[in-house]
Amino acid sequence: MTATIGVAAFALGMTLPAYATSDGKADLDSVIPKGPADPNSGAPLAWKKPIHDQQMHKFFLVDRLEYGDVEGTNNYLWDAQGWIGGDYNKLWLKTEGEGPMRGRSPEDTEFQALYNRTIAPFWSAQAGVRYDVNPNPDRGFAVLGLQGLAPYWFESDTALFVSEDGDVSFRGEFEYELLLTQRLILQPRAEINASAQDVPEYGLGQGLNNTEMGIRLRYEIKREFAPYIGVRWEQTYGETKDIAQAEGEETSSTAFVVGIRAWY
Repeated sequence: MTATIGVAAFALGMTLPAYATSDGKADLDSVIPKGPADPNSGAPLAWKKPIHDQQMHKFFLVDRLEYGDVEGTNNYLWDAQGWIGGDYNKLWLKTEGEGPMRGRSPEDTEFQALYNRTIAPFWSAQAGVRYDVNPNPDRGFAVLGLQGLAPYWFESDTALFVSEDGDVSFRGEFEYELLLTQRLILQPRAEINASAQDVPEYGLGQGLNNTEMGIRLRYEIKREFAPYIGVRWEQTYGETKDIAQAEGEETSSTAFVVGIRAWY
């Protein structure tokens, strides 16, 4: 689990020291703090204080690039993000979307550009803009978010969006990585979307809009490259469900997926 935690930490703009014994194995006893600890970082007080320099770092992660079979209809999906910056301040970019495989443009396409500020170990506050080019008409949002590693290493990405028309919405994404072996990893994932107002032109009703649950099993050929298989389940609720039914759309779906996760 040490290697996966290290990747998650670096993806959030943090670095972890490497510890190894003479035979090359991880020395976990040296990782666990002993005695009094710094209340801010959790590091032992005996450790030297880190030196925060001005060196620039960068990271890019394609968390999901997948093909899905949704009740006989084939579709594709992407979910990627990356950052460039220093210890405290970063430019964070995100994009995600999906659409049918047969020659049509994506049904949903989203881009975000955010200023990211580290506010606590493994936690960052984010603010910026989001722009959706699908579904039509295009629209922009202001974004205020919080991203980091929750207790027990749950990856959390939450954001509040305010559209150019004043519509307010919320999204929360949560992931966890369970190491079955050092290379075989099971990743449950949950996403929640809610809206403060009715936005019927985009098929959204007030309240809880939809949830997406998924579980993916990946094999890390290299730490930076891992194919996976899995399943995802989507469900709409409340007024959003009523709008979908009125337009003859499905209100729930289950998809078997195959994809690739990669980072550098």
